[in-house]
Amino acid sequence: MTDAAFVAALAADLKRDEGVRFKIYRDTEGKWTIGYGHNIEDRGITPATAEFILDEDITVALRDLDRCVPWWKAMPETARRGLANMCFQLGWPRLSGFVKMLEALEAGAWDIAAAECLDSKYAKQAPGRAARVAALYRRAGL
Repeated sequence: MTDAAFVAALAADLKRDEGVRFKIYRDTEGKWTIGYGHNIEDRGITPATAEFILDEDITVALRDLDRCVPWWKAMPETARRGLANMCFQLGWPRLSGFVKMLEALEAGAWDIAAAECLDSKYAKQAPGRAARVAALYRRAGL
């Protein structure tokens, strides 16, 4: 077993030597890399890393909804899940373009919100997902 002091010193060396990049880039060998020289092209990520990223991305989506449409927390749980799902996938800047759908959600017009969700480029690009989200909106009215 390697002691904590060794690992800390090694991490400091690697941070210095690798540098950190927060967006994907190609390394000197042309491999897709991220962070502190993590070669995602060959190594991928671990399930634990995938879960960590998912949790972080959910936090970002929920924080954006809290900041931009604070009324969303008063909606029924199924509608909140649908809206959070869309925010996660699209990001708030693109989701904010769903003006009619957002107005319908705020008004509790669940069928209209579902129809607006399905009448979009989003629904054409991810039809199964959009259908599931629209169903969540419709269920809010039950």
